[in-house]
Amino acid sequence: MESAFPSSFESGRDRAATRVGSWRLGIPTYIYAVVFSSFCILMGLLWDIMWHMSIGRDGLLAPPHVVIYVGAVVSGLFSAYQILSLTLTKNHPGRAQSVPFWGVFYGPLGAMFCVWGALAMLTSAPFDDWWHNTYGLDVQILTPPHTILAIGIMTVQFGAIVGVLALQNKYRNPGQSLHASVEATQRGVRLKWLFAISAGLLLTMLYTLLSESLGMRESHESGFYATAGIMLPFYLLAVGRASLLRWPITTITGIYMLTMLVPSWVLQFFPATPRLGPVLNPITHYQPFVFPLVLILPGLVLDWLMHRFETPIDGKRKLNDWVLSLLYAVGFLVVLLLVQWPFGEFLLTSPYARNGIFLSYSWVYSNSPDWEYRYAFAPWNTQSATDFGIGFAKALVYATLSTRVGLLWGNWMKRVVR
Repeated sequence: MESAFPSSFESGRDRAATRVGSWRLGIPTYIYAVVFSSFCILMGLLWDIMWHMSIGRDGLLAPPHVVIYVGAVVSGLFSAYQILSLTLTKNHPGRAQSVPFWGVFYGPLGAMFCVWGALAMLTSAPFDDWWHNTYGLDVQILTPPHTILAIGIMTVQFGAIVGVLALQNKYRNPGQSLHASVEATQRGVRLKWLFAISAGLLLTMLYTLLSESLGMRESHESGFYATAGIMLPFYLLAVGRASLLRWPITTITGIYMLTMLVPSWVLQFFPATPRLGPVLNPITHYQPFVFPLVLILPGLVLDWLMHRFETPIDGKRKLNDWVLSLLYAVGFLVVLLLVQWPFGEFLLTSPYARNGIFLSYSWVYSNSPDWEYRYAFAPWNTQSATDFGIGFAKALVYATLSTRVGLLWGNWMKRVVR
């Protein structure tokens, strides 16, 4: 007589395997939560900048701050729950693929980044309130409390990217069983777009921090292109190589531009009056933030170059990464120059840019509207052809090194699975 035990054992093992497979296939709720948190934080941050431009006085619980804090709390709570769930449930099917921390906690790497980022953000809140009360209105984006806040925000956003990557990368090998069902394929598509959204939001944050050096007034200076060459190829090539979308950099830069523009396009119609002197420009509505860099065109060129030169032939790439780095750097900076030099001039000098689309009419309430260089390049924002050429050549070197590091980082991102 055959024992029933093996059959029961096999049935239990099959159920366990099904649970593990389902867990691996599913997209945890915390992933959606942290991407939503990244979005909330960016909307609150852009609103806060426009609040400072238009109103000035704020407090710990000013509306833009509340939106930022909501993003931090949601990210921290959902990520902490995910970590505690894996830590306290010894037989949790995802524990084998989690990252141990301090020998006590287990959790996805992205969730751990999100928790630390949320803590840094919430710590910066009372520090920022004390700073305002002690020193008054900020005149720069990167004050000490804002620096802590920025580090926290970028850590949360990077955690969102890593969390999505850990799931997306399971779809990288077409031979895996994850492609066996329509439902799994749909999850793969959602993960591709979640990665693009989270990467676009982090790019928006990066540009916001650099906006004082990458504005329309600086577009005729070599320093503008040096700054762009140091920071942007590094990031764009990393996320471009890590993404599974067909045109990843174009998509991500498009998301960044919409994230930057939509809040300004909307808020400029809402009333706002200054609450802090001196008021040299008596405005009545929110002053929009800057028109962003038109990165979608350099992004399109980078995607085309990736399709042209990174498609393997007989299992090997056409060019090694150092040659690719030089190619991508030249392509990125030359296209950026061809786009931003005339467009920056259009934004600053043309009366056709002083409207609700291109936003060049925007002017901080504490600045005199009659400043002679309001709609013109100041002498300190221009260079001789020789000085610009030397500076641009240096920018190409910086961009090449930045791109090489970005490709290395992209290779690491392609291997993230925990």
